[in-house]
Amino acid sequence: MNTQPIVSKDTGDVLCWNGEVFGGLDVGARNDGIVLSETIQEMKRQDPKDYVLRVFGRIEGPYAFAYFDHDQQKLWFARDYLGRRSLVTKWVPNTNSLLISSVADGTETDNEHAKWTELPAQSIYCLDLAGSCSLASLAVSESAAPFAQYSWKYESDIERPMDASKDNPSAASKLVLPFGQVTPELVDNPPPPPSTNASVVGLDGFPELALWQPYIDGLERVLTESIRTRIESVPLTHGADTDPKAPRVGILFSGGVDCITIAALLTKILPQGEAIELFNVAFENPRQTRTAGTSNAVYDVPDRRTGRQGWLELCGLDPMREWRFVEIDVPYTQVLEHRAHIRNLLTPSDTVMDMSIGMALWFASKGAGLLVVRKSDTDNTVVSRHPYEGAARVLLLGMGADEQLGGYSRHRGAWDRGGWTELGTEIRLDVQRIATRNLGRDDRIVSDNGKESRYPFLAAEVVGFLSRTPLDRKMNMHYPRGMGEKLLLRLLAFQLGLTAACTLAKRAIQFGARTAKMESGQTKGQNTL
Repeated sequence: MNTQPIVSKDTGDVLCWNGEVFGGLDVGARNDGIVLSETIQEMKRQDPKDYVLRVFGRIEGPYAFAYFDHDQQKLWFARDYLGRRSLVTKWVPNTNSLLISSVADGTETDNEHAKWTELPAQSIYCLDLAGSCSLASLAVSESAAPFAQYSWKYESDIERPMDASKDNPSAASKLVLPFGQVTPELVDNPPPPPSTNASVVGLDGFPELALWQPYIDGLERVLTESIRTRIESVPLTHGADTDPKAPRVGILFSGGVDCITIAALLTKILPQGEAIELFNVAFENPRQTRTAGTSNAVYDVPDRRTGRQGWLELCGLDPMREWRFVEIDVPYTQVLEHRAHIRNLLTPSDTVMDMSIGMALWFASKGAGLLVVRKSDTDNTVVSRHPYEGAARVLLLGMGADEQLGGYSRHRGAWDRGGWTELGTEIRLDVQRIATRNLGRDDRIVSDNGKESRYPFLAAEVVGFLSRTPLDRKMNMHYPRGMGEKLLLRLLAFQLGLTAACTLAKRAIQFGARTAKMESGQTKGQNTL
């Protein structure tokens, strides 16, 4: 830990840093914020003009930052190129000032130009405070002076002058994305339909396994390394002196193929004596209770059932590991108690769907629930559920798998409209839009509980591998729901021994945990709050 902001003794420059350096800088066992500040100062001496771009152009990891150059009177600020950390901005008219913050202050105005907005993640911004500027005219999404906007680009989109090279980035772009665009290529053009009845075939005896094996092994390699990088520096928890198996890492766990594959790879990495927490959330939904006409098994929601099933499958996969399955039951009274606070955290996100997802993430990441205890290693009968407070401060989440591997219903819709061509276009657009989606919102929600979210599927190496992988080696919509989408990930899960979870169909968290449509079945997810 280090006190912030970090102020350079030599220059008076100031760095506010909220992030993790997983690559691009040799951090070692030191604080990454200190190493980053020192690296910026060193690069500034070499290149006083573009030093900030040079440093952040090589960093891999989730971050948001603001950096004030005292000598040049310039303020640099940005989020990482995938938007994994929150940074919001707001112009305050009565003081003619610009606020830059990780979270909004809960206040809004009718002035459309003075609302909190999510800082776009596709660029690094620089505000020249030495020049004359009227903040009232500023829009961070625009490149007009006094803002300078430097955009991230794919390598293939950069037009290099004759004297440019990768070793001379000053002649071209300094912000080159560390992965390419999603390839539209197919191994088989067009891929033939499955050789067996697609409606009945399972992953056991999958007829094309040999053709997929190099890609399965490749995904396992990059995903394992991504998880390792994201957990190896996590310190022991405060309870390690009283709990010899105190968990450092937890997983938001529905039992779906994304999170359970993360868990199966994580158990290969962590020391055997260390417990892993699996947080599973379920809500009392009064509308569902009224419709059913009973309050029995109010928390027996879809994600609870698949979560328990997945937990037991992990117990069988690695019986020497202590898998702490934590059931977080949320009564409707708690929803009403905390809803206003969660809505403030969501800002500037403000739809019904944002609230449904944010509610589930907030209670799940809080980690306060009931620890489920089995009778024995060989008897899965539940003998007790007792109060438990999660110890892990780092949570692994499965975001990013659906966009890259065709997990959404719209991907199957694209397939139905136009086959491989339409599906490839939709996947490419989804990956390009990851930075503009909801990771900033999710960061605000999770961090409010003193936890940090990390996304193994959004590591640069994983995104790069999946972007290079031919479309028909990631998914195949000839196969039915629960198999054809995210087929590559399902085959990896099957290879890891997750024979039950590997064919579970995608289910959005707001429906699996029952946070959607609590009061009225007529509410649309896109409606504003």
